[in-house]
Amino acid sequence: MRVRDGEVDELGILFERHHARVYSFCLRMTGDRETAGDMVQETFVRMLKYRETYRDQGAFRAWMYRLARNVCVDHFRATGREIPEEESVLDRPSPEASPNERASRRQELRLLERALRRLSVEKRETLLLARFGAMPYTEIAETLGCTVSAVKVRVHRAVRELREIYSKMADEVVS
Repeated sequence: MRVRDGEVDELGILFERHHARVYSFCLRMTGDRETAGDMVQETFVRMLKYRETYRDQGAFRAWMYRLARNVCVDHFRATGREIPEEESVLDRPSPEASPNERASRRQELRLLERALRRLSVEKRETLLLARFGAMPYTEIAETLGCTVSAVKVRVHRAVRELREIYSKMADEVVS
């Protein structure tokens, strides 16, 4: 609220609190670390530029993710591409695991990443906000500009499609 009301120096506090979440979201949307870093900067620039649009009634996090989402959409429109095939953006296996466990986990994560990249941008962003962003459905609905019921349906469909894609890809690997 202080940033919105003109205390722009307070944006640094917001950056410190939230930049890692925004970076993680942008990285998982684009699959490119450098692009995600640029998107974080652009998100916070827009936060400053559009600070008057924040209303106290809504959740700040939903407003912030809406700005980050718009930055991603603008990026996809400008580049005409979505997510590179080779980049790995999910969590890495634990170093405490055995070499076989780490190798198996890495393979599963690569497969999951590839399956996630095959989802539409809409389904991918919904899953990222719900599962990786751990946002409540009410905040996701506010971020995406839809109802909570629509979010539930989107998450359900995205999970179902991701499961189907993953299973098909896993079967191809085994064959």
